[in-house]
Amino acid sequence: MKTLTTVPFAVSEEIGRTDPESMEELVRKMLIQVGENPGREGLLRTPERVARAYEFLTSGYQEDAAQVLHGALFEEKYDEMVIVKDIEVFSLCEHHMLPFFGKVHVAYIPNGKVIGLSKIPRLVDVFARRLQVQERLTVQIADAVQEAIHPQGVGVVIEARHLCMMMRGVEKQHSATVTSAMLGAFRDEATTRKEFLSLIRGKRTGD
Repeated sequence: MKTLTTVPFAVSEEIGRTDPESMEELVRKMLIQVGENPGREGLLRTPERVARAYEFLTSGYQEDAAQVLHGALFEEKYDEMVIVKDIEVFSLCEHHMLPFFGKVHVAYIPNGKVIGLSKIPRLVDVFARRLQVQERLTVQIADAVQEAIHPQGVGVVIEARHLCMMMRGVEKQHSATVTSAMLGAFRDEATTRKEFLSLIRGKRTGD
């Protein structure tokens, strides 16, 4: 699994450390560029707030998926599908740095090991809290599960709405983007894939 090394702010002499003051200055310049006065009362602390917000929204660059899952992998003789669905996701589109948001559904078929359930939403956040495209986010989550426990198969589906489409450009407020990544049994076996897709829609196969 590849690890992204790009950091979201100007880096100081120590690699990986960020410089909030540089970020604040960039925000001040941006406020001037859009025609605002960064010295007026309502905007005095906006650069500081934006710097803190982006530090949180891009905190995934400072996290490693393997470390998040470490200590939450358990030997278990269970070989049926495990699904964690409707995981809320919020991320930033790397093209316009506007939010996209929606739900993630993650499934896998164990091969001797399972993942602690609370770690799967944490894993989603590791990759979502970076500048992203939905397609890459989907694959990164699937690859991380595959790398951690080498299951029989992994399936990930993301359904999201993108503000770069809703607020600007085509301005389609009700459009949604659906992406999927299927590995192992989910790619090779149509019945497994169908069961997964049926279950995340609240249906059982055959209904």
